[in-house]
Amino acid sequence: GVFLYNHLQQKVRNAEALAQKYKQQQEALSAQLQVVYEHRSRLERSLQKERGEHKKTKEDFLVYKLEAQEALNKEKQDSMNRYGALSSQHKILKNQHDDVKKQLLDLQLQHNSLKLEHRKAVESHSQKYAQLQQEKDSEVTNLQDTVFKLREESKLLRKAHQEVHSQLLNAQAQMEEFRQLKEALQKMPGFR
Repeated sequence: GVFLYNHLQQKVRNAEALAQKYKQQQEALSAQLQVVYEHRSRLERSLQKERGEHKKTKEDFLVYKLEAQEALNKEKQDSMNRYGALSSQHKILKNQHDDVKKQLLDLQLQHNSLKLEHRKAVESHSQKYAQLQQEKDSEVTNLQDTVFKLREESKLLRKAHQEVHSQLLNAQAQMEEFRQLKEALQKMPGFR
């Protein structure tokens, strides 16, 4: 009985020691669990805060996305309007360019035609000028010949005039002599 009692006592002590050990482990585990709970609680609060911030960020992002979409649509509409205006202006400018190009071609054709007419007119004028110059030179030569001949005739006429004048003076002198002779003869009584 003593042996059994001692054995049981030993078992009780062992059991108490084991219980004490388990109790310490439980307390340690409880402390660790408390730390884990607190950590979990902090994490949950942090997660809740993150979720709130994420929700706010998501709402802000949705608002920003909506505003950006509206701005993009407005910009797209403005771009389409500008494109339409530019396209219309481009068509007008293209038509004006085509008209100017056509006018340029017409003016080039007209210029070439006028250039040809001008060249023909210049050639014709050159020919007429050369002909007139030749006629003028010929006429000048003829006039110079005529002037030379007229000068020669004038010299001859002057010479003849001087001769006639001299003869006339001689004739007047002879007439005066004849008159004086006649008067002298008339005064003579026997001559009558």
